[in-house]
Amino acid sequence: MSNVPENSRGIANGLMCFLAACCGLIVANIYYAQPLVGPISLSLGMTPEASGLIVTLTQIGYVIGLLLVVPLADRLENRSLISAMVLLLALASLGTALSDSPLTFLACSLVIGIGAVAVQIIVPLAAHLAAPARRGQVVGNVMGGLMFGIMLARPVSSFVADLVSWRAMFFISAGLMVALVLVMRRVIPRRVPTASMGYLALLRSMAALARHTPILQRRAFYQAMMFGAFSLFWTTTPLLLAGPDFGLSQSGIALFALAGVAGVVSAPVAGRLADRGLTRVATISAMVSVMVAFAMTHIVAPGSALSLLLLVVAAVLLDLGVSGNVVLGQRAIYSLGEAERSRLNALYMATFFVGGAIGSALGAWAYVSGGWLAASLLGGSMPLLALLVLLVGEPGGYHEREVEAQ
Repeated sequence: MSNVPENSRGIANGLMCFLAACCGLIVANIYYAQPLVGPISLSLGMTPEASGLIVTLTQIGYVIGLLLVVPLADRLENRSLISAMVLLLALASLGTALSDSPLTFLACSLVIGIGAVAVQIIVPLAAHLAAPARRGQVVGNVMGGLMFGIMLARPVSSFVADLVSWRAMFFISAGLMVALVLVMRRVIPRRVPTASMGYLALLRSMAALARHTPILQRRAFYQAMMFGAFSLFWTTTPLLLAGPDFGLSQSGIALFALAGVAGVVSAPVAGRLADRGLTRVATISAMVSVMVAFAMTHIVAPGSALSLLLLVVAAVLLDLGVSGNVVLGQRAIYSLGEAERSRLNALYMATFFVGGAIGSALGAWAYVSGGWLAASLLGGSMPLLALLVLLVGEPGGYHEREVEAQ
C-alpha cells in the first residue's frame, strides 16, 4: 500500500477495528502466564517467592522495548517495525513453550515483553491517522481492543492449561503471531516518519521530554499507580482463589477472570469524555473506582459465595478504572505533537509498566507474607496516592487547556 501522508486526517472504521484486534492479540502474550503462575512454577521447580518473576520479567522486557524500540517509530517505517517485533514475539513464545528450566523460561518471558511493544507502535499510528476532533475516540477504540486482549488473555490461558497444558497456550500464540504478521503486511498502510535524527539522538531526546513535559509526568505517575494496583490484583487473586478459602480449579479461575473483560467498555467511553474536555472528573472517578474495588473485598470474610461475588464486582470496577485512565492519559499526551508522539507514548507506557512490575512483585510478596489483607491494602494505597497527588498538586483547569490545544 502507499505511504500515509503526514497530514492524513481520517481513518476507516475497518482499519481502526483491525488495529484494535492486532493490539488485543499481541498484548495478550504479556498476560497468558499471569493466572498460570502456580502450574508453571511447579512444573519448572520455582519457589513460591520467585514465582512473581514470571510476570515481572515480562513487564520489565516490555519497559525495555518501550524505551529502546518504540522511539524508532518516530524514525523508521512503522509497518516493517511492527512486523519485526511481532515475529520476535512469535519466536519468544515458541521458546517459552519449549522451556525446561526456570532460567530459559524467564529469559523468553523477558523477550516476550520486548516483542509485545509492537502495540505501542500501533496505537500512536492510529492516533496519527485520526482527525484531531476524533483522536480520543479512535485511541479509545483501539485501546479497547488492547484492553480486551489483556482481559481475555487470562481466562483463555487458564482454560487451555486446564484442557491441555500451560505449554499449549504458548505454542498456539506463536502460530497466531506468524499468521498476524502475514495479514498486517497486507492491511496496515506504510508510514515513513519525517524525523531524521539518529538513534542515539532519539534516545537523548526522550530524557529531555521526560524532564520538560509536565503533562507527561503527571499522567505517567497516575497510571503507574493504577497499573501497579491492577497487576497486584491479577497476580494475587489467582493465588487467593486457588487457596483453601475458595479452592477453585484453573477453569474456575478462568471464569472469574472473564469478569475483567467488562472493563474494556470504559476505554472508548474515556476517549469520548476526553474529547469533550472532561478528563479531570473522569480521572478522579477512575481512581476512586479502583480504591472501592479493593475495599469491597473485605465486606465479608473470604470463602463464601457472597465474598466471591464481591471479588467479581471488584474485578469489574478495577478494570473499568484502569482501562479508562490509560486512555485519558494517552489522549492528553498525544495532543502535544506528532513528531515526538511515539517517544512520548514510550515514556508514558514505560513509566506505568514499571509500576505494574513493582505491583506484581510486591503483590506476590505481600500475599505470601500477610495474605489477601496485606495485598489488598497495598493495592488500594496506590490509587489513593495518585488521587492525593492530583488533588493537592493540581488546581483544576489544565485538562481543559489540553483539549483546547488540539
